[in-house]
Amino acid sequence: MAIGKQKAIDDTEEVSDFGPLLARASILVVDDEPGMRNFLLRTIGPRCQKIDEAGDVREAEAKLDAHQYDIVILDNVMPGRNGVDWLAEQRDVGFFSDAILMTAFADLETAIQALRAGAIDFVLKPFRSNQILNAISRCLERRRLQRENHVLRYELTVASDHLLLRDRLIGGSPLIQRVRESISRVSAVPSSVLICGESGTGKEVAARSIHELSDRAGKPFVPVNCAAIPADMIEAELFGHVRGAFTGANSSREGLFQHAHGGTLFLDEIGDMPLPVQAKMLRAIEERKVRPVGSEREASVDLRFVFATNADLEEKVADGSFRSDLFYRINVMRIDMPRLADRDDDVIDLARLFVERLSQQLGLPKVEPGEAAIQAMRDYSWPGNVRELRNLVERSLILGGFPDTIGPGLGLAESASGTLAEVERNHILAVLEASGGNQAEAARTLGISRKTIERKLAAWKSR
Repeated sequence: MAIGKQKAIDDTEEVSDFGPLLARASILVVDDEPGMRNFLLRTIGPRCQKIDEAGDVREAEAKLDAHQYDIVILDNVMPGRNGVDWLAEQRDVGFFSDAILMTAFADLETAIQALRAGAIDFVLKPFRSNQILNAISRCLERRRLQRENHVLRYELTVASDHLLLRDRLIGGSPLIQRVRESISRVSAVPSSVLICGESGTGKEVAARSIHELSDRAGKPFVPVNCAAIPADMIEAELFGHVRGAFTGANSSREGLFQHAHGGTLFLDEIGDMPLPVQAKMLRAIEERKVRPVGSEREASVDLRFVFATNADLEEKVADGSFRSDLFYRINVMRIDMPRLADRDDDVIDLARLFVERLSQQLGLPKVEPGEAAIQAMRDYSWPGNVRELRNLVERSLILGGFPDTIGPGLGLAESASGTLAEVERNHILAVLEASGGNQAEAARTLGISRKTIERKLAAWKSR
């Protein structure tokens, strides 16, 4: 029986709400039969954010070039073209959307071919409205979990102070109040934002606050630490890749740009991005399109960019390690995060917050810093900023009390004399010595990045 003659059963009155995932979804229907397209548009259209139709695969390809869809609902048999074969070809050129195949034949061979071609689900014609809507909901839930798991990998590779601060910029100092005011202003506009500051000052917390206060709240927030991704893999991680694009690419995969579609992409340590990728990044920012590695097709993305750096990008532009055109493109709205040492009594507020949260997390009794400990925290330079304070609180909870002096060593030794710069230098060198010269281990102890240690060592050596 020809597919075009198959009927769908309109039971839309029986269909209940299919949730917020469907309400935010974009869907493309590909079928040569106008009646089937009309039925699907009428059934799905009122429940999703965007729905388009195509009468053949050529029209479908044009739509895919212009827009990124969450799901493509595809007829298997159309004049001159098999849906399964077309889907397989699209997977090889960078098509990442989930696909639901419509077929009139429920034989095992068709099902196997559909799965091999990359279909996520298939429905047998004739079908009821709730059957296609359930298939769509399954795809969307699978896609949500897949993207969340992919992003979670990156969150677990870096220190995640935001997990404790819960997207809040704590403190009443004038400097942090100024940051909150800046975030309030920039969150209301779609412009790119550059957040500058030393490691551990809360740049990601500020970025999440911008996202949550913007009109993209509730949509994906995807953090990427550019310094944590190997240079030869960062392009594929950001833009995605197709099967066979490089050794080990056994299947096609979406990049982090696509995972952030509709939301915010936060690129931390942007100054560490390799120069060849910077050129592709500039084009992606300007055109809101990405080309997966090995693909001939560009994918459109709708997202906001927030960048962060602990480096002086103007110096990097001057020495040729950062593109000037990219710098001017990302430096639209700038927020400078203050050092913890410059934030007056915010250090005490943050310490008490960390005590509250970490004691619950570690299952340890709370401890209150005494007057001597409070004064020591006020006087200390905090080279690792908020992250180092968090580490000190965690150690204090484990040991059952705060130290009365903070200085070289692991934050528990006698107080050092001299300028704040000398205290910072002595502290970092002492931690390096305690770790046997292992910069990665020292960076973890201090709560700063290895590159920060490298820069400070180079600066001290040149003096």
